[in-house]
Amino acid sequence: MSRYTITVTNLANQDADPLAVIGYDRPLQTYFLQAFPDEEGEDLALWLGTDYRAFETLSSLRSAAMADGYDFMPLSSQTVQHLIDDHAREATRILSDEIADQFLNGPPSSR
Repeated sequence: MSRYTITVTNLANQDADPLAVIGYDRPLQTYFLQAFPDEEGEDLALWLGTDYRAFETLSSLRSAAMADGYDFMPLSSQTVQHLIDDHAREATRILSDEIADQFLNGPPSSR
């Protein structure tokens, strides 16, 4: 799992969370975004990317954030490149693991 600190803005009131986190979750094969923790730091106002393959592109993650009233642009070109590289490296590894498992153990329906 990769994690990068970014700034997320609440579009309604322009509040910013400069310690928000964006990244790629290998087991879930999705980009994720976390921002605006409550005072105890346990609940988040924004937490996207908790389901399997929820956001396979940064564009779909941004669209969901904006639909919830938040934005994380602009991102530095370095962060964007890291996120793209993480996805390319980790998604390929997941696919290879699945192929190897099916080769060794047969398709899930035959187990």
